[in-house]
Amino acid sequence: MIQFIPRYSNICRFVFLLILLLFALLQRIVAQQPVENKVQIEKERKEIQNEIKELEGVFNKVKGQKKQEVGKLNLLQRKINLQQKYINNINKELRFIDDDIYRSNVEVYRLQRLLDTLKMQYERSVIYAYKNRSTYDFLNFIFSAKDFNDASKRISYLKRYRDYRVQQVANIKETSSLIEKRKGEQIDKKKLKDIALDNQTKQANVLLDQKKEKDKIVSSLKSKEKELERQLAAKRKKDRDLKNILDAIVKREIVAARTKASEATKITKPVSTTTTNPTITTSGSKEKESVIFNSDADIKLNSNFEANRSRLPWPVDEGYVCLHYGPYQIGETKLKGDNGSTTICTANAGVTVKAVFDGEIVAVFNMGDAKGVAIRHGKYFTIYSNLQSASVSKGATVKTGQAIGKLAQDEMEGSGGKLEFVMMIETKKVNPELWLKKR
Repeated sequence: MIQFIPRYSNICRFVFLLILLLFALLQRIVAQQPVENKVQIEKERKEIQNEIKELEGVFNKVKGQKKQEVGKLNLLQRKINLQQKYINNINKELRFIDDDIYRSNVEVYRLQRLLDTLKMQYERSVIYAYKNRSTYDFLNFIFSAKDFNDASKRISYLKRYRDYRVQQVANIKETSSLIEKRKGEQIDKKKLKDIALDNQTKQANVLLDQKKEKDKIVSSLKSKEKELERQLAAKRKKDRDLKNILDAIVKREIVAARTKASEATKITKPVSTTTTNPTITTSGSKEKESVIFNSDADIKLNSNFEANRSRLPWPVDEGYVCLHYGPYQIGETKLKGDNGSTTICTANAGVTVKAVFDGEIVAVFNMGDAKGVAIRHGKYFTIYSNLQSASVSKGATVKTGQAIGKLAQDEMEGSGGKLEFVMMIETKKVNPELWLKKR
């Protein structure tokens, strides 16, 4: 009696199909995370490109103004930082493309090994069938059965063997097709890599030009260091004067709030003026709710103002930060200082200054030839200094985005406008940039 198929042939077939299925599942699971990351990278790139476009528009407006060098330096530094983020984003894309190409190479290698194995098995089965191709051998295999049931099983066995050979051919064709598909994907990925590398080179050249432009501005500022020192000394004096004015305004409001609370207590004794409200977070630390500005209207304003952290509108349209809040150094000069406000510059003076939130005008004051407006939003205060005119008066209520005046010229840096934007929580100054929406 002739054995037409080695006993382990069906087992081998099953094992190889199982391995193929497991590899396919593993590849699908591994591929899911990079796809998500690619989406994130593309989203991040679009956001960076939009920021660069907006910043470029602002920079072009002040580029030709010779006296706006400090502002241009800050803008240029922001452009450089964004450009570096853009290049880092491209580097992330390149790493993912390289990972995809590597995984594709591994997949092609695995499929090629599987294809070799399938061809070897098919070759063996063809050779074996050729050696045992005699019709007598087939008939002898069937008629040597013990009974009819055994003969029927042997016929069924021979049919399965024929189907197995057909399936072998199909597996070989399918595997060959997958290999060609993966190789085509590799070609596409290599093209994407070439495009990304070309873009990386272009953006690196843009970054180099920006750094050269920055060096020119820094060199110019160094040559004017004495003049800048005089300007900064004048700014420090104005900052001190502004601080004294604001301290007086806030103290006056605190006294008024305490007086009002005391009068309310006399009428309704059960009401406690020391009741505290939920805490809020500012600059990473928890601030206790005000025990001074705690009327129903104040509590509501406090909550609403807090809920709009990092979403407040800018006080001027198309303004940019030309001097950040807190300690600063101008370029690579020795000029240093500590800014108690966020200095916002504009290409032109006379633009409209707007309230960043609902509130009450608690003061309209003079600062030399310029004016300032202070608005209370519960326990929060926003101050807008260096206005050429004010269109509101003390005691008036304002809404978010309402015009409160026109911006005055920047005395230090020429024809552009400059706003000193201050924010306080009662007597404590905070960084306004953390509350304004991102630009």
